Amino acid sequence: MRLTIFALSLLAAGCAQPGGVRSTAYHVVPGSVPLDKGPDGNSIVLDAPDGLILVDTGRHPEHSAKLLAYASQRGRPIAAIVNTHWHLDHTTGNYDIRQAHPQAEVYATTAIEGALVGFLDRNRAQGDKLLSDPNTPPEQKAQMIRARSVVDNPDRLRATRPVTRSATMTIAGRTLDVRVAPFAVTEADLWLYDPEAKLAIVGDLVVDIVPFMDTACPDGWSRALDEVEQTPFETLVPGHGPVMTRSDFVQWKTAYNNLLNCGRSTADSAECVKGWERDAARFIPDSHRTYVREAADYYTSTRLRASPEEQQRYCKPLQPAG
Repeated sequence: MRLTIFALSLLAAGCAQPGGVRSTAYHVVPGSVPLDKGPDGNSIVLDAPDGLILVDTGRHPEHSAKLLAYASQRGRPIAAIVNTHWHLDHTTGNYDIRQAHPQAEVYATTAIEGALVGFLDRNRAQGDKLLSDPNTPPEQKAQMIRARSVVDNPDRLRATRPVTRSATMTIAGRTLDVRVAPFAVTEADLWLYDPEAKLAIVGDLVVDIVPFMDTACPDGWSRALDEVEQTPFETLVPGHGPVMTRSDFVQWKTAYNNLLNCGRSTADSAECVKGWERDAARFIPDSHRTYVREAADYYTSTRLRASPEEQQRYCKPLQPAG
C-alpha cells in the first residue's frame, strides 16, 4: 500500500438522523471518502446567539461552498469555527470561510505546530515529487497545491482562540463542553458535548470505515474513546460517515480496540484485517471494501507493528526546534 493513498489523502456519505434526534440540534454537511481523491470530513453547524458555529471546514472548495451556501440560506453569519484536529480534510476550508466571514474566531488546539515540523514537513518532499511528475493527474495536483497553500501559510490553520485544556466554554454566545484529547488521532484533538441536546461531535476519534492512524497514538486514542463513552450522549457525529447512536459508537469502539489488540499480537495481519471487517461491518459500504481492507492492512503494518520508536512517534510532544 502506497503512502500516497492514505498519508497524502490527509494533505491533500450522507448523515441521516436516527429516530428521536431533535432536528434543530445540529445540521450536518456530510463529507465523503472518495476513491479517486482526498476526503472531506463532516462539517457540523450549530446555532448560537451570535451566529453559527461551524465544526470543521473540509478540504475541497466545493465543500466550503456548501457551508457558505447554508449560512447564506439561514441568513446568519458564521461567528466561530471549531477544528476538531489539524488534518487538512477538516481545516483547509477555514481560509474560504474566513474570507467570507472575517470575524469568525477559530477554536482549536495548538497541535498544528508539531505537525508543521513533523508529519507535514516529512511529506513535503514526496509532495514535491508528485507535483513535478508529468504523470500525476491534474486533479490530484490541484488538490495538492491547495493543501500546500495552507501549509505554507500556517496562520490559515492556527487558532485565533487556542484551546489547551478541557473546559465549559461559551462560543458565539452558546455554552458547550469542550474536551481536549491528548495524543489520540493527533497530538491534541478537540471534541464537543452539548448536554442539552445530548450530542457529541468527536471528529476523527470515530471514522466509520476505518480509523485513520497516520498521525495517531493508538493508546491515547483508546483512552479518548473511553472518555467519550463516559459522556451521556445519545447522538454522536463522527469525523467521517453517518450520524451514530450510542449503540453504533459502542460497536465501533469495540472494533477499534479489537484491531489494536490484534495488530499488536502475533496473529497474521490478514486475520486482523478480517477482524476489522467483521467487527465494523455495519459501517463499511460495499463500495469501500477493498479500500478498507488495504487501509487496515497498511495501518497494521505501519503503525501497530512498526518499531517501538515509530509506534511512539505521535505519543509525545512535537515542537519546533529551538
